[in-house]
Amino acid sequence: MHNINIFAMFFNAGPVVQFVMLLLLFFSVTSWVIIFQKLIIFRKTRFASETFLENFWESKSLAQFYRDREEHPDCPEMSIFASGYNELQKIGRLKPLDKTDGSLPETAKTVLRRALENAESRESNQFGSHLSFLATTGSSTPFIGLFGTVWGIMNSFREIGLRGSASLAVVAPGISEALVATAAGLAAAIPAVIFYNYFSNQLTTLEEEMGQFSAEFLNLVERDSLSRG
Repeated sequence: MHNINIFAMFFNAGPVVQFVMLLLLFFSVTSWVIIFQKLIIFRKTRFASETFLENFWESKSLAQFYRDREEHPDCPEMSIFASGYNELQKIGRLKPLDKTDGSLPETAKTVLRRALENAESRESNQFGSHLSFLATTGSSTPFIGLFGTVWGIMNSFREIGLRGSASLAVVAPGISEALVATAAGLAAAIPAVIFYNYFSNQLTTLEEEMGQFSAEFLNLVERDSLSRG
């Protein structure tokens, strides 16, 4: 049994097929770099979020917790809290804001809610960055590989015409080289699709958790306002 020599097939292929193979290699390597980076980021974020939430709800002072914010890096909830706390300072949260019942005015709540939503959007965009490349890889590389295969087979039939022979010895090498492009396209696409779906689910869960924290933070601010009133 003859071993398949991918490198020999690559160097014996035509320039178009070689370009296709290099393009697929670029997609594959870049996808794996993104995959490993995202795996590390989401794992660190999960641990950081759990630690943050535990410390946040045990904290007695928002001001002190804000001063200690550097202890919670890589945490999206920390960024949301910091944005909300900064907005509270800007709108005068530390003073009585509504003389009637001590509650936070609707205008102030709207401004605070918008600040929290903007922070959520920034974090979501950051964690979702480069996922579109995985989607593009998963959807396009099979067709790129198929193009290389079709082009290689066209050249094989051209060789048949030039040599005037359709024997297996003439046809097989060219077709096998061409089919490598399809295999390479699938090899690049399959992991990209799998991990794109995985990271999309992770991002959806993260967005839900950020939204839940924002709602709880708003409730905390409102309860504190009422207690001060």
